[in-house]
Amino acid sequence: MSKRKNKVGIVGTGAVGASIAFQLTIQGTCDEILLMDINKKKAESEALDLTHCIEYLDRKVKICAGDYSECSDLDIIVITAALPLLPGQTRLDMMEGAANIIKSIVPPIMESGFKGHFVLITNPVDIMSYYTYKLSGLPKSHVIGTGTALDSARLKNFLAELVGVDTSSVQAYTIGEHGDSQMIPWSNVMVGGKSFYDILEDNKERFADVNLDQILTDVKQAGWEIVKGKGTTNYGIAATTCAIVKAILNDEDKVFPVSTLLEGEYGENGIYTGVPAIINANGVKEIVEIRLTEEEKNAFHKSAEVMKEYIEKLC
Repeated sequence: MSKRKNKVGIVGTGAVGASIAFQLTIQGTCDEILLMDINKKKAESEALDLTHCIEYLDRKVKICAGDYSECSDLDIIVITAALPLLPGQTRLDMMEGAANIIKSIVPPIMESGFKGHFVLITNPVDIMSYYTYKLSGLPKSHVIGTGTALDSARLKNFLAELVGVDTSSVQAYTIGEHGDSQMIPWSNVMVGGKSFYDILEDNKERFADVNLDQILTDVKQAGWEIVKGKGTTNYGIAATTCAIVKAILNDEDKVFPVSTLLEGEYGENGIYTGVPAIINANGVKEIVEIRLTEEEKNAFHKSAEVMKEYIEKLC
């Protein structure tokens, strides 16, 4: 009996969408990839270019361009489509334009009979994930934003370099908005099983210049620094997205800080925001509620209030 083929669609074939398609192809994450873009020629060209690399990858992946009517049997659809970020804009400033894009994408996909998972990248990703959840009518577990997963990877990189360990030895998240109001629950940050607070306490001379507020600022600004140099960020978010896609397709039960709907968790309701969650074949299997200090709770709630304000503007 032949194995059912895993199929992933990508809406938007700019730098991010193309990088995701390439990552999925070289990793052999799925069997088929469908590229969709308002610029059909761009999608066709990316599909053709990717197809030409298969010979040297020891992979058998079918890559083609198509449209929303072909989405009925896709397992996952990644939405990357977005307007360019203008100088001086924040991610939240992009909400109106992003909402118009999402509204032009999600309903026709649902009309095709799609019943799979959406993975959202389009910024502001928390708000657009909520909007996609509302437009699609899919279960909340099937609509996932990349949330603070990339921010958390950046944080782990900063801390690993600071302490002098591999990133795999660091357990740390940023949570809340994928944007300016995100926060770091420092009380949960561990390196090699040791509290980061204890590391600082036990190595006062070595880490005398460590400023936790500055680390958060550096994490929040990392993406903008990349944009300044090359106009966009694509490799980090592509790898992040592919890891989430793989966790769904392979039923991995892996924890990522993704944007998902809160219904009482962390004392919040009716918002999508970045929190650790177990991801498997059902999408968001369960939200992981890490214990926060009172100060951390207040910072998280302030971020949640920002999400609520913009959701009310949109809906």
